[in-house]
Amino acid sequence: MKIFFYALRPYDELPYVEQFSKETGIEYGWTADYPNKDNMELCRGSDVFSCIPCDMSAPVIDKLADLGIKWIACRSIGYNHVDLDECRKKGIRVSNVAYPPESVADYAIMCLLMGLRKASHILKRSEAQDYSLKGKIGREISFLTVGVIGTGRIGTTLIRHLSGFGCRILCYDPYPNKTASQYATYTDLDTLLKEADAITLHANVTKENTHLLNDDAFHKMKDGVLIVNTSRGLLIDTDALVKAITSGKVGGAVLDVLENENGLYYYNRTSDVIDNKDMALLRSFPNVTLLPHTAFYTEASVKAMVEGCFQGAIAYRDGTKTPLEVL
Repeated sequence: MKIFFYALRPYDELPYVEQFSKETGIEYGWTADYPNKDNMELCRGSDVFSCIPCDMSAPVIDKLADLGIKWIACRSIGYNHVDLDECRKKGIRVSNVAYPPESVADYAIMCLLMGLRKASHILKRSEAQDYSLKGKIGREISFLTVGVIGTGRIGTTLIRHLSGFGCRILCYDPYPNKTASQYATYTDLDTLLKEADAITLHANVTKENTHLLNDDAFHKMKDGVLIVNTSRGLLIDTDALVKAITSGKVGGAVLDVLENENGLYYYNRTSDVIDNKDMALLRSFPNVTLLPHTAFYTEASVKAMVEGCFQGAIAYRDGTKTPLEVL
């Protein structure tokens, strides 16, 4: 039984891989590189393939099937980058991971506070030794209405932690839960969009909610609304967001994810000319903060992500079920 890891980071993930390999008796191989046509043969002889979000389109799935891969263990909560239909055709099972929701929830609260207090703009101006106050006045979260879209583990944890700030919290999810309702008021999406001073996204991407925040959604919002996204870039129509920022409808945004971020985050692009018009345009706005998809990145989360891959491998080896299996 063997699992092969692509894009494995030796400085944080590898020690946990070694630990769980010893504990489970499952062999492993690894490379720091993302899967590509020149290194796919490395996983031949392995049963399980593991990677962080990357190109997992039909041709890649077909190649993995030819190499004998039976299980894809995503080292991420999201798995929308995987062509599940092709996996189904090839008989490849797929799992994701679950990590402590506090990591993203607390990071999102940080983003809310940064956006409302214009922290990024203040820091940039301070670096230029501009210590004036003009244009830097913020808003106090305690006096505002925060809208939370998505009340799964992360969204609910955020709501519980955010409740201590004293703000009014509205939330929307097709599947309400009792814990969130103890601290927030469930409402329909239109009401949330119309009444929230700040909106934070906590939903996986589906066909139904891709571009959930589009021209129509932004039109319904309050003038000057703050948008926070630590979930998935595809939840926001970037063109619509740019128009809403330009018009003043959106007063600020803190984005840990982008709609077109493939090839950007988790790479060192220090000396590169980056051909990404969305990123360049958003970075030009003084009221927009771009963070490099690091909301998840804590020691506890990294350990849980590696452990989740081994849980998937154990389920395949032993013929058992795991709640992490998505296909």
